[in-house]
Amino acid sequence: MKAVINGVIIAESDQTVIIEGNHYFPEQAVNRKYLSPSDTRTLCPWKGRARYYHATVEGHTITDAAWYYPEPRRKASHIKDHIAFWPKYVLE
Repeated sequence: MKAVINGVIIAESDQTVIIEGNHYFPEQAVNRKYLSPSDTRTLCPWKGRARYYHATVEGHTITDAAWYYPEPRRKASHIKDHIAFWPKYVLE
């Protein structure tokens, strides 16, 4: 799987975790030079509190393009140290 934004591969892995149709990439598979922290936070009842990243590629910034759970709840512990991108950026 690949996360591609503006034609640039941001993440690539054959070991993503799929939850609710979203691919969570292992942190080491993500090129963080394109990501910057966002102030956005959301709460999922079973995964926990999510934090977001903006993605900036070739001068264009996509707000809240990716998210992660720094301390996922027990049922979602397998996505710790993983980053998800909106499905429109994920390709096989």
